[in-house]
Amino acid sequence: MTLATDLPRSPFTPRMVSHLGITARQLAALADSSEIRRVLTGVYLHSDVPDTLETRIAAARLVISEFSVVCDRTAAWLWGVDSFDVRELEILPPLECYVLRGHHRTRRPQCAGGERDLRQDEVVDLDGVAVTTPLRTATDLACKLGPRDGLAALDGFMRHHALTRSDYRRELLRYFRRRGVVRARVLAGWADGRAESPGESWTRAEILLRGLPVPKLQWIIEVDGREIYRLDLAYPRHRLAVEYDGREFHDSPDRREHDRGRRKWLEDRGWTIIVVTKDDFGLDAVDGWTDRIRTALRLAA
Repeated sequence: MTLATDLPRSPFTPRMVSHLGITARQLAALADSSEIRRVLTGVYLHSDVPDTLETRIAAARLVISEFSVVCDRTAAWLWGVDSFDVRELEILPPLECYVLRGHHRTRRPQCAGGERDLRQDEVVDLDGVAVTTPLRTATDLACKLGPRDGLAALDGFMRHHALTRSDYRRELLRYFRRRGVVRARVLAGWADGRAESPGESWTRAEILLRGLPVPKLQWIIEVDGREIYRLDLAYPRHRLAVEYDGREFHDSPDRREHDRGRRKWLEDRGWTIIVVTKDDFGLDAVDGWTDRIRTALRLAA
């Protein structure tokens, strides 16, 4: 039996379990051993409890004041669109929650924010937690984040909440002179809900930022009318594919062997495959693989 068996099955904070004699240091050790997981700064949950909208709301309710509105990346997280940087998945950033003008801002170490003007129709109640709507959250992030993460947020909200480029363009008309709005309008034109992960969105953003042609998303390879493979990003006329390998899906030996066989099959049929991982987004690395795309497109023209 471990300490974890004494902990609640719902989200909890260190203060909520202090009566059990479990210290914050012991909770950190349980998280390091994957017996529990950090779901928000200062909030934990058993690792085998499913990650659902209900558990995310329950976690948020523990650390957000009644006058606060959850915004930006924390709101996206509640809506099922994770927009945290890879490095932040190890040490979670503060919750982003703001208060409407006239209320005192939340002053807790795990919360970041201030005051924000929000219309009544831009805020919804999720079981007692005030959150910006999917559309307001997506466009706020497109303005606030860099182009890579901003595009990933727009793609994610299209995928999970059926938002459209027209929705984004209409909403961004109201953001006149807001910092980041010019870039956000460009990203809205690039957004595509067929991107299946933030990594695919990051890859596409770097391709488009460097003036390369727009690739096809989720391109299907068929043999005798049957789908054989689906490519993350493809230039079919040039028989060029760009694949993002996320660690969570491609790190197992079986998965790596499957990927090798799949790519060998494609290369034997004249395809060039360029693989990108999360470690390939430093400036020099991005220049390297985007130059390879440019060269492959030129040679295949």
